[in-house]
Amino acid sequence: MTAYDRAYGAWQADPEGWWEKAAEGLDWIKRWDTVFDPNLGAYGQWFAGGELNTCYNCIDRHVAGGRGDQAALIWDSPMTGQLRTFTYRDLQTRVAKVAGALANLGVTKGDRVILYMPMVPEAAIGMLACARLGAVHSVVFGGFAAAELATRIADAKPKVIVSASCGLEPGRIVKYKPLLDAAIGLSSHKPDSCLILQREQSPCELTPGRDHDFLAAEAAAAPHDCVPVKATDPLYVLYTSGTTGRPKGVVRDNGGHAVALWNSMKMLYGVDAGDTYWAASDVGWVVGHSYIVYAPLLRGCTSVMYEGKPVGTPDAGAFWRVIAQHKVKVLVTAPTAMRAIKQQDPDGKFLAQYDLSSLEALYLAGERCDPPTAVWAQEILKKPVVDHWWQTETGWAITSGFREFGLFPFLPGSGGRPCPGYDLHALDDDGNVLPRGTSGNLSVRLPLPPGCGPTLWQNDEGYRTSYLSDFPGWYRTGDAGMVDENGDVWVMGRTDDIINVAGHRLSTGSMEEVLASHRDVAECAVIGAKDELKGQTPIGLVVLKSGVNRPEAEISAELVALIRERIGPVASFRDARVVPRLPKTRSGKILRAVIRRIADGETVATPPTIEDPMTLDEVGQVLRR
Repeated sequence: MTAYDRAYGAWQADPEGWWEKAAEGLDWIKRWDTVFDPNLGAYGQWFAGGELNTCYNCIDRHVAGGRGDQAALIWDSPMTGQLRTFTYRDLQTRVAKVAGALANLGVTKGDRVILYMPMVPEAAIGMLACARLGAVHSVVFGGFAAAELATRIADAKPKVIVSASCGLEPGRIVKYKPLLDAAIGLSSHKPDSCLILQREQSPCELTPGRDHDFLAAEAAAAPHDCVPVKATDPLYVLYTSGTTGRPKGVVRDNGGHAVALWNSMKMLYGVDAGDTYWAASDVGWVVGHSYIVYAPLLRGCTSVMYEGKPVGTPDAGAFWRVIAQHKVKVLVTAPTAMRAIKQQDPDGKFLAQYDLSSLEALYLAGERCDPPTAVWAQEILKKPVVDHWWQTETGWAITSGFREFGLFPFLPGSGGRPCPGYDLHALDDDGNVLPRGTSGNLSVRLPLPPGCGPTLWQNDEGYRTSYLSDFPGWYRTGDAGMVDENGDVWVMGRTDDIINVAGHRLSTGSMEEVLASHRDVAECAVIGAKDELKGQTPIGLVVLKSGVNRPEAEISAELVALIRERIGPVASFRDARVVPRLPKTRSGKILRAVIRRIADGETVATPPTIEDPMTLDEVGQVLRR
């Protein structure tokens, strides 16, 4: 029996006792009455009756415990050429004063504060200041369109909005203030005040009577103490991207969230107090919430916050430079970042310029990593590469590899095995558990573990409808896949990425895996386009590696033959087209549903989450050829 089997078995034997033991690692103001109360919320809540403060556990307790002079946050910004390090004591000072500034604007426990910020230290400081006050923060990805920001303002009803004059992208400045002003104008709810961080790259005019300079307000404020909150009180609301109608605001509680994230740092990533950890994400996404801000600080680590890109700031060696310079022990990033580096530097020439001896593992999240990219990363890094699967709704990994227990054998394409806390199975469309090795609807038997969103913001019924009603007693992830004979989980994409070709249910993920294995392909997407005879037929879109100059028709023919060889004629795959780029969200997810609608001839509105709208035109031109 492996260490993982023993840990998972211990959780299965006594779920509440397992999590109660984990909770002992935090400082509580009042111990919980009940580890899990099934009568609260949509399916129950964790640590009911307990009281704590998340900010205290992230910062103050480390200062009190002698870690005040340890680096807590390293801000590395190739966009500005700046590098700043904040110790735990520095962070305590600034967070306490920003909390005081928010309190001076009337923010109290339970009030909402929206943060619309670039990747600057003040974004993390603002989040922690809200947690210090017991206020509920909602971070909206910086640069979101005004209409999307407005819907979130209307739903969250913030007392204060914290923003900045601008964000920075390679080659351009994104002015936030006009977007913020337009969003407030569109929203039915108006905030009492706004705190604006002036950035020297593009300062903005402040609206008299409403807007306040962030740094001036911080300087003038008295430090504010941590406010006790219930474990079941909300810490934040994070709106899922790409929603229509009423936005889906995933709620995260204080107690279960702190326990799960504190525990995950050592169990999953093998890092502990004093280690340097880097999640190369954005605070606007769940990875940034969980693993730039909260989890590393809860554990007493040093967290790297990066304002830049994997390529172009200045080159494809940017990530390797950060790891070497700051002695990063574990990197968490999205597969799309690795694909971008692979496209620009397939032989790892930039990597050879840096000493990566500090790096012990690479973790991938955000979407399933295609096996060729995972293999490439492991070959050039010569370090373990772990793909792990989770969602905005869960807040931490559903499946993973576990450095605390000894990593599993490298299985490119697998998301690992279920974390203790998740009773995961593939279900058929009637909700029956399928045999191992059979694909179906990946679902988690209730209750969900600590850290998972207990509901949607002021919308319990919407939560039940979205996640719990299809299979009573289960949380439906919306992902399709299987658990194999050894317990390894294979996620093949969203359930709507399963296409029906002449009655055969086929996974676009399986086809993408084959296309990505071609020597000239950097990344790809497969969608199912409407077909009058077969229902749907697959179309492959591929981005070629830098420097490939062979005829596109020749490459396309090879790709079609490859699918026929690996999957068979049943796939009816006859169409592979080269595109310069794939349309993606700002978090790096390929917009497959949007591409599918373009292929079907539908009129498509530009999604608010898209990174570069030009990519839609490029793909549309290729699909119309």
